[in-house]
Amino acid sequence: MFRGKKYQDAAKLIERTKLYDSQEAMELVCKAAKAKFDETVELHVKLGVDSRHADQQVRGAVILPHGTGKTVRVLVFAKGDKLAEAEAAGADYVGAEELVTKIQGENWFEFDVVVATPDMMGVVGRLGKVLGPKGLMPNPKAGTVTMDVAKAIADIKSGKIEYRLDKTNIIHCPIGKVSFGAEKLLENFNALMSAVIKAKPAAAKGQYLRSVSVASTMGPGIKINQSKLTD
Repeated sequence: MFRGKKYQDAAKLIERTKLYDSQEAMELVCKAAKAKFDETVELHVKLGVDSRHADQQVRGAVILPHGTGKTVRVLVFAKGDKLAEAEAAGADYVGAEELVTKIQGENWFEFDVVVATPDMMGVVGRLGKVLGPKGLMPNPKAGTVTMDVAKAIADIKSGKIEYRLDKTNIIHCPIGKVSFGAEKLLENFNALMSAVIKAKPAAAKGQYLRSVSVASTMGPGIKINQSKLTD
């Protein structure tokens, strides 16, 4: 695969086989970001579990101390008093059946997170086939199925993110922007890794953290010494 000069220059800063400690990795990911825009820093965690088994799923949510640097658009499915509560709390879109029609009929996805009150899950369930693959289906574990819509919206707007395994047993999550600097990225990294470690399923056998790495949007991956994260 052809790589541009900026990528090649960035790659020279990093030893591909070396396992870095998390502090050094954050410093390097900032140094290696050469793009003209503020790149997102992503964390990739491969786990020693099998996501095909229900008792080995790893999913949850955590509030990053410094957020992700991205403005998050929140859609809320609710009715009655909860509609007004969601609007007052800063939800970007609020509604019920009419939102289902809009999403299904117009292929509308101008939102990043979906929150629903429990009494609306029957309605939201009709969108399972389109929201599910995009990771947008509300889930009690992530705090996005709740009667306390105001708290859910406040948490999301202040930096709450959801993490979940993909089919290859890897978690991919943003932990901020390059402009945050190494210290803030490290604090976000530690918050997310702590949550993932605590979420280890009882059914998981052997080594839980198989590999941990970070990379900016256009930069090379940096491997982190995962053995130090479980001490």
